[in-house]
Amino acid sequence: MPTYVTLANFTDQGIHTIRDLPQRIENGKKAAQATGASIMYYLTYGLYDLVLITEAPDDDVMATLLLTVASGGNFKTITLKAFGERDIKKIVQRMPGV
Repeated sequence: MPTYVTLANFTDQGIHTIRDLPQRIENGKKAAQATGASIMYYLTYGLYDLVLITEAPDDDVMATLLLTVASGGNFKTITLKAFGERDIKKIVQRMPGV
């Protein structure tokens, strides 16, 4: 299943309602499970407030989850599609001249 790394920052609204974060996480996990995806959340300090690791069936499901999160107005996100070690090996083997 494809893996995605999401880097998130709280909006002003997200900070003002920070006590709701545990419930938001629970709601996000339930929404993900309903689509066949799974999410792990990490509260971080530094440039980003949260890092999410998501495994989703495909890009369409991931886009739906991201739009759902964005519609709440609590986070601004940057999402990266991640490639695991097996994927890296396949990708490199497909390179011309390798």
